[in-house]
Amino acid sequence: MTDVILETRALTKEFKGFTAVNDVNLAVQRGHIHALIGPNGAGKTTCFNLLTKFLVPTSGKILFNGKDITPARPTQIARMGIIRSFQISAVFPHLTVLQNVRIGLQRELGTSFHFWRSEKSLASLNERAMELLAEVDLTEFADTVTVDMPYGRKRALEIATTLAMKPELMLLDEPTQGMGHEDVHRVTELIKKVSAGRTILMVEHNMSVVSGICDKITVLQRGALLAEGSYAEVSTNAQVMEAYMGTTSAELEGAH
Repeated sequence: MTDVILETRALTKEFKGFTAVNDVNLAVQRGHIHALIGPNGAGKTTCFNLLTKFLVPTSGKILFNGKDITPARPTQIARMGIIRSFQISAVFPHLTVLQNVRIGLQRELGTSFHFWRSEKSLASLNERAMELLAEVDLTEFADTVTVDMPYGRKRALEIATTLAMKPELMLLDEPTQGMGHEDVHRVTELIKKVSAGRTILMVEHNMSVVSGICDKITVLQRGALLAEGSYAEVSTNAQVMEAYMGTTSAELEGAH
């Protein structure tokens, strides 16, 4: 029996007669990089919002490590170790890179909201913060004010702050969106690097990213599960190719 860290059973979300997520059964295996893909409007982000309880499911169940977490609140979900990064870079622009990571680490001290604490009292976190920055190749940017950093580096910082919260399961929402080729490559390599010993579930549009690093891919269409498997299996699936017809079909077929 494979070790499933996250499972959904008949997960459904309806909005006034519109079904955004329809009877989705998802199983994410521990240690895998698992991608959620699909055309625009397929229900990927809604699915993420249900998993982190930003939205309440209409019906169905969510299990984490075998425990039913469907009734849990977003803060409880985060404390359990399900940590999400967002489509839009969510860092404090006027703090330095090091200070941003330190805020993620403050949770362990029980001082998460003590932004006014002296630098001295937070110095104990610097060593761990620098280790995390090294993990995402941002050591040289430690003293840079975040607003001055290139976009791709901000996304790397966001991954570092996510890691600071000790995630058992990382949810990455379109981590390479809006990036040039060089940044996409850097962030893809970074995801592969930080996935060691962790589990990642990601929503991603860029098929070359998905094909390069994902162990398993779930394809959604109109809120329902269309196909699932390795990239090789999914990319040659006739239904998937049909769903992607138009703007992304060439991407799906041509990505290696």
